[in-house]
Amino acid sequence: MSSKKKNEHGDPAQEPEAAEKTPETPETAQAEAEPQAAPAPAAEEKPQADSERYLRLMAEFDNYKKRSAKERENIYTDVRVDTVTKFLPVFDNLERAMKTETADEAFKKGVEMTFNQLMDVFRKLGVEEIESVGKPFDPSVHNAVMHVEDAERGENEIVEEFQKGFRIGDKVIRHSMVKVAN
Repeated sequence: MSSKKKNEHGDPAQEPEAAEKTPETPETAQAEAEPQAAPAPAAEEKPQADSERYLRLMAEFDNYKKRSAKERENIYTDVRVDTVTKFLPVFDNLERAMKTETADEAFKKGVEMTFNQLMDVFRKLGVEEIESVGKPFDPSVHNAVMHVEDAERGENEIVEEFQKGFRIGDKVIRHSMVKVAN
């Protein structure tokens, strides 16, 4: 016997599924077409979602550019600070040599010229000296190594500078070593 004959005479649960389907009518075809019309609002939302994603991506790229520029500037400043820091002992020695008395005027003039040339290089790199003597003590730029009582001086006034301090912009390269009154 064939499988059709078995199902016709046998168990109704084993009937083919094709018998359960109803033929398609124009009404059911229209009902199935309506859900396809519903994605039209979703189609309008897709360009809006793409636009929002595009704007978000552009904002992220703009933030990346700003962050990269800031990092490059910080790297440039750090390199300048490292370079100047390595030249500060030379500055200190030239400053001491200028304060030393010598009979040889040509030697003294050569030291002064070398010192002035170093100071020009510092200025071109944006290095500024930190003003100290006569100014009020500021722990963010000064390092107090001595304290003296002096009635003629004001409160926390710097009376002597032992070592010059330097900065590039707001960044302190080396604090000034100073003596503070009162």
